[in-house]
Amino acid sequence: MDVWSIIGWGGSALVVWSLLQTRILRLRVLNLIGCVILVGFNAVVGVWPMVGMNAVLAVINVVHLWRLLRHRHDDAEYQVLPVNSADAYLGYVLQRHEKDITRFNPGFTLAASPYAFLVQHGDRTVGVVLAHDAGTGRAQIDLDYVVPKYRDFTPGEFVYRRSDVFTDQGFHQVIAPPRMRDSTPYLKNLGFHREGEDLVLNLPQ
Repeated sequence: MDVWSIIGWGGSALVVWSLLQTRILRLRVLNLIGCVILVGFNAVVGVWPMVGMNAVLAVINVVHLWRLLRHRHDDAEYQVLPVNSADAYLGYVLQRHEKDITRFNPGFTLAASPYAFLVQHGDRTVGVVLAHDAGTGRAQIDLDYVVPKYRDFTPGEFVYRRSDVFTDQGFHQVIAPPRMRDSTPYLKNLGFHREGEDLVLNLPQ
């Protein structure tokens, strides 16, 4: 098998692999790379219909990526809905994603989290943030969960950026416990800073 055949098969494999991704952003990026590779390969071997098809698919991917990235941090695209911790729909969402939640949050229980927020993208629930009163005006995060499809977009940030959902309850700080250390870069981008073993966000008064 010559080099160009390897490139062609590699591009095809990448396109197929991209379709197996659950995350939208990753799917589009991998699919775009695969299409660009196949445009080059088919141009070399002279299969022009395939050049045209993959070129069009590449443009479609670019357009979708532009739209996704343009609205990634847009408050108008996401809404935060405070709900009661006993809310039936919240219970359904947590049960529906129970295996995924417990994989990243072993020992999690809803009973300890009286403050609950759903993050909506249109009519889709894409994230859940749960917290409890840690005393002295601090809310501690118990769960910051994002469904796999939207995990590249970290929609939980809209709960923290909309600081009124916490200040309305009398909190002046939000704490991320040590077990959330894997989320440190994401949390620091939102304004969290380290205090001892915790990451803390000061809310505007």
